[in-house]
Amino acid sequence: MLLIQMDKYKPPPTRLFHALGDPTRAAVAARLGEGPATVSELAQPFAMALPAFLKHLRVLEAAGAIATEKHGRTRICRLRPDGFGQAEDWLAQRRLALEAQTDRLQDFLETGLDLSDGPAASGDAT
Repeated sequence: MLLIQMDKYKPPPTRLFHALGDPTRAAVAARLGEGPATVSELAQPFAMALPAFLKHLRVLEAAGAIATEKHGRTRICRLRPDGFGQAEDWLAQRRLALEAQTDRLQDFLETGLDLSDGPAASGDAT
């Protein structure tokens, strides 16, 4: 049974979760959810030097969350929806597993397991 469950298990997309775990990077991803933006537009709300901000963009890009492309002297960033697919699949898998566990617990509780029938209930310690 355990081997069957392990075959179905996929490791979490840790790079994406790590990238989005930072408030700056999460805010950048949320902003890009509204549409593409230049690096300058994305950096504007943050009180940090541009090289530090570019590190955040590189982390997001390495995680597959965003794509960047250069148009002349301007770099445009956009979300990569396909980059979130692995996370979505992993979360859906975890949700199904948790729902199955809660369904089994509910079935167990509804059957009303009678603990008074066991040897411990009757005082037999043999």
